[in-house]
Amino acid sequence: MTATPVERIVDVPGGRVWTGTYGDGPAVPLLVLHGGPGMPGYYLEPLAELARERPVVLYDQLGCGRSERPDDPSLWTVDRAVAEVEAVRLALGLGEVHVLGHSWGGFLALAHAGRHGRGVESLVLSSPLVSTAAWVQDAEALVATLPPDVQATIADHELRRTFDDAAYLQATDAFYRRFFCTLNPWPATLERTMRELGEGPYTTLWGPSEFTQTGTLRGADLTPSLDTLDVPSLWVGGDRDEVSPARLTVFAQRACGRVEVFEGGSHCLHLEQTERYLRVVGAFLADVDAGQAGVR
Repeated sequence: MTATPVERIVDVPGGRVWTGTYGDGPAVPLLVLHGGPGMPGYYLEPLAELARERPVVLYDQLGCGRSERPDDPSLWTVDRAVAEVEAVRLALGLGEVHVLGHSWGGFLALAHAGRHGRGVESLVLSSPLVSTAAWVQDAEALVATLPPDVQATIADHELRRTFDDAAYLQATDAFYRRFFCTLNPWPATLERTMRELGEGPYTTLWGPSEFTQTGTLRGADLTPSLDTLDVPSLWVGGDRDEVSPARLTVFAQRACGRVEVFEGGSHCLHLEQTERYLRVVGAFLADVDAGQAGVR
């Protein structure tokens, strides 16, 4: 992997966060927003290979990983998270920047571009959350493909809201192994991400599992903003993803963006098909830098 990052601790609304900058190439920097909410950026470290051409910045959002973990549920809001992205950007001097968001990070990237878009050169939306209702619909369709006994276990414990029960956790693991990351075993970076997950932001904003939405993001929908998105965008997902390929394609069409669906890819396709993923993303960023990625 690319050399050890230059680490900095940055003040953001609510606390301090860890940032790591890989490389110092001449091309426009790439700021990477991890998923969750609350999944620290270890699992996105393969993207540091893009630092051969440009600085690549990873950071752990407040409440997880190497960043501070304040015990204050009022901090876990979209508004504060968007302000955090901008604070990191300004602290690191990222005037012009590409932004890549994975999963919840895609929602955050879109929301940030809508409020602080000056200088955002492009968006890479990797298996992104855009609409909570759409996500839940896709997730329910995937749960319906699990073995009947696993479905029954999930339904029973969700009805009783016994989300910490061992049987429920085992059933959710079956979902994750099929649709979140299909590698066996999971990479050490992903295992570390899950160990250092920020339960506060995850459960407050989202809920107890990828397919059970009980948090404050209920009703959130950035789909209308796609019609006026005025920067180039790349939409990447897998055909076994938590975001269905059909859904991803519709989002890309509304944003007048490019779309790339990886056969055999799940939600963490950047870990499963790293070489192709880096090639696709790297080519898109190079096209934007060269003025060859059109916008509406």
